[in-house]
Amino acid sequence: MSPVGVLRQIALHLERAGAPTYRVRAFRTAAGVVEGLSHDELERRAAEGTLTQLRGIGKTTAGVITDALAGREPEYLTEVAGGAENLPDGGVLLTALRGDCHTHSDWSDGGSSIEEMAEAARQLGHEYVVLTDHSPRLTVARGLSAERLREQLAVVAALNAVYADAGTPFRILTGIEVDILDDGSLDQDPDLLAELDIVVASVHSQLRMERRRMTERMVTAVSNPHVDILGHCTGRLVTGRGRPESDFDADAVFEACRDNGVAVEINSRPERLDPPRRLLRRARELGCRFSIDTDAHAPGQLGWQPYGCARALECGVGVEDVVNTLPADELLSWARER
Repeated sequence: MSPVGVLRQIALHLERAGAPTYRVRAFRTAAGVVEGLSHDELERRAAEGTLTQLRGIGKTTAGVITDALAGREPEYLTEVAGGAENLPDGGVLLTALRGDCHTHSDWSDGGSSIEEMAEAARQLGHEYVVLTDHSPRLTVARGLSAERLREQLAVVAALNAVYADAGTPFRILTGIEVDILDDGSLDQDPDLLAELDIVVASVHSQLRMERRRMTERMVTAVSNPHVDILGHCTGRLVTGRGRPESDFDADAVFEACRDNGVAVEINSRPERLDPPRRLLRRARELGCRFSIDTDAHAPGQLGWQPYGCARALECGVGVEDVVNTLPADELLSWARER
């Protein structure tokens, strides 16, 4: 077994289970340390019991490395992998999904590089992943200025060229999670938004805005021709101390999504699960299309789509209703046409 691979696999399982960041980081850090050692030195240290003398390797990670070198599945890996059984059954929707339209990297508030996120998505069997880091107003999330977003586009183009040269049928699609400002306008240069493959628009501020104003704000945003997906529409949080739903006229917002060809996101993050079932059912009744996304901020979180798929199935959403069941070229055609 590859010690580096096992350490990263454990990190993925921990992320998927929503473990504290420091626990995930311990295994990713150890993987980085091991990657910098020769195989001979690694085996020597494991035999001597001196792995923990290396900065970034503790007792638990040293045990995992030693087991992997001996060809044994580490007990810790078995333990954390069992958490995958707690995921709901995503059914036909999960099988039909081709990609994820809402993900973050360390260019904004994600914890991993674009390449790491893309590779995790590819390992899950995705055909594409849409990179949607935050826009500039969300300073707490290191939102991307127009200049930084253009730099990111160049990085994505270079990574896609590597995939193409290797004959790998996987693509990183360009995008952004753009803030919906108080008046419904979007927090990024319109010309730059027009260059992106997919634009997710979300409310992140003034979540307790008065109902009429919030409705106008959201309707204005989804009426913008650059918007493809309305992200986590109620803004609620259902774990910890929680956060209540924003108050808006759901029929007006969902009708605007339908009429403008904007998909309503089914956000799969366990602390969001947004929209709630009653609104998800209403959006389906009104004829909306959907995008089942993870809003992943770490590689392991890309495995959260079953949460969204299970809720979508409960509410009568079919494969044909979900835009990220489309192959990449058809998804891009949908976005251009709408």
